[in-house]
Amino acid sequence: MLWQFLIRPLMFALPAERAHYLAMGGFQAFGFKPLLHGLRWHYAVNDTRLKQNVFGLNFDSPVGLAAGFDKDARWFHQLPALGFSHIEIGTITGQAQPGNPQPRLFRLPMDQAILNRMGFNNAGADAAARRLSKVRKFSSQNVLGINIGKSKVVALEDSTLDYCYSFERLFSYADYFTVNVSSPNTPGLRELQNRDQLLELLTTLMELNRQLAVDHEIAPKPLLLKIAPDLSDEQLDDIASIVDEVNIDGVIATNTTISRALKTSAKVVEQMGAGGVSGKPLTERSRYVVRHLYSRLPKGTPIIGVGGVMNGEDAWQMILAGARLIQLYTGFIYGGPGTVKSINRYLLRKLEQNGLSSMDQAVGKKGKFT
Repeated sequence: MLWQFLIRPLMFALPAERAHYLAMGGFQAFGFKPLLHGLRWHYAVNDTRLKQNVFGLNFDSPVGLAAGFDKDARWFHQLPALGFSHIEIGTITGQAQPGNPQPRLFRLPMDQAILNRMGFNNAGADAAARRLSKVRKFSSQNVLGINIGKSKVVALEDSTLDYCYSFERLFSYADYFTVNVSSPNTPGLRELQNRDQLLELLTTLMELNRQLAVDHEIAPKPLLLKIAPDLSDEQLDDIASIVDEVNIDGVIATNTTISRALKTSAKVVEQMGAGGVSGKPLTERSRYVVRHLYSRLPKGTPIIGVGGVMNGEDAWQMILAGARLIQLYTGFIYGGPGTVKSINRYLLRKLEQNGLSSMDQAVGKKGKFT
C-alpha cells in the first residue's frame, strides 16, 4: 500500500532514469549489512518447495532480477535482500560506452510497461571486473549471472571477439553467463540471431568456456542465450536446433519487443521514439515463446521466462508454459519491493492447490494443473 499510493507516485513524478539512480543510490547508501539482513528476513520466502537445482546451480526460489536493472554491477550484492534468488547484471560490453542520448527510458503507466533505448550504457568489462573483484555477493547462496553484449563501435563481423573479451575478463565472477543477441537498441545486434552468425558465436564461446575452465581447474560456466520475442516460429525452431547442436545450457525468453500494440496513444509513443517495450504488453507473447521452445528444445533444457511477469499468476503461468526460473524487471518497478515475496507466496499456494511438492513438478504442465 505504501509503495502503491505514496512512494511509486513520487518516483513516477521524476524522469524514469533519474528516479532509478536516485532510488538505487539511496538503497546503496543506507544498505548496511544489519539493515540488509533485516530486509532479507522480511522479504525472503524460505520453503524447500521453491528450491531448485538448474544447470548445476542451486536457487532458493524461482524468482530473479533480469538484466538491465543493474547494468554496471553496482548493487548486485544488496538486491538479494529484497528476496531475489539470483541477480543478472549487465548488459556488459567489451568496451565502455555511454549508450544512447537521454531521454532514453520512459514509463507507459496505462500499459504497465516501460520503453527503453538505453543502448547498453555501461563502463565496460574491465570496470565491471574491478568492481566484482572488490565486492562480495550478499550470500554464497545467491546466484550471480552476467549478461554480455556487443560493443556498439565493434563491427558485426568482429562481434565474436568482442563477446570473448568480456567472457574471459569476467569469467571468475559469474555463476552463469547470458549471451545477449536480442536487444533492439544496438544497431545490427539482432542479426546475430541468424543461424550462421549465432552458431559461430556460441561455438566459439563454448570452446573458450572449456579452455578457461581447464585453466582455472573448475567446471565450465553455464552459458545461456537470451532471445527476442519478435522471432517467427521458424526462427524459434532454428534457435532450438542451434541450442541442441552447440549444447549450451539454457535459453532466456524473452528480451524487449519492438511491437507497438499498446493502450497508450500512438502519438505519445511516437514522441518517445524508438526502443524496446517491456512489461504487461509482453506477458502473452513471452509465455508463447517459452511454450514453443519447451516443445522444441532437447528434453530438460532449462528456460528462464522473462517478459511481462507482473504478479504471481503471471509467474505460475510462465512456469506451466515451461520455464524453470523466472525473472522480473518491469513487474518489480510497478509492484515495488514486496513483489518477489508476493510471487513466491502465490506459487506456494498454487503448489498446495494442485497437490505438488516442488516447482519442478509444475514446469511445462499447462493443461494438467491450474
